[in-house]
Amino acid sequence: MNKYKTEIKWAIIFSACTLAWVFFEKMMGWHDALIAEHYLYTNIFGIVAIVLYVKALKDKKENDLGGQMTWKQGFVSGIALSVFIAVLSPLVQFNVATFISPDFFSNAINYAVESGKDRAMAEAFFNLKSYMLQSAFGALSMGVVTAAIVALFLKNKKHTN
Repeated sequence: MNKYKTEIKWAIIFSACTLAWVFFEKMMGWHDALIAEHYLYTNIFGIVAIVLYVKALKDKKENDLGGQMTWKQGFVSGIALSVFIAVLSPLVQFNVATFISPDFFSNAINYAVESGKDRAMAEAFFNLKSYMLQSAFGALSMGVVTAAIVALFLKNKKHTN
């Protein structure tokens, strides 16, 4: 695990930033009074996520790889980061649903039903188990894509051993 200490560190930082972002969403009213806006504004976190991946892979390159990183090394590091984020994401979602925004799911279900969606479908989508799965698989899929792109920009032009 020592080989992945940088990725574990950044997965923890990513998780903390996710919690802070969700708290911000809650304070902005996007989990209750302005829930209709949530689907749009929650996507802004994607920018934060990209910045965190850049910082994580730069940290890996500079502090673990001596300033020299191939695309493959960056990509593998990014995949590991994505896996660790995915592993932590159910815990993050539990904390969100329990402490930060315990009314989010009921508010989202009510809004979906008021907007003409079927209650059963809304309840199947807006619940803790569903969000835990969505966050884990989202972390893996979006993380791998982000890792591939960020590693492309951070790789050295000529890699020397």
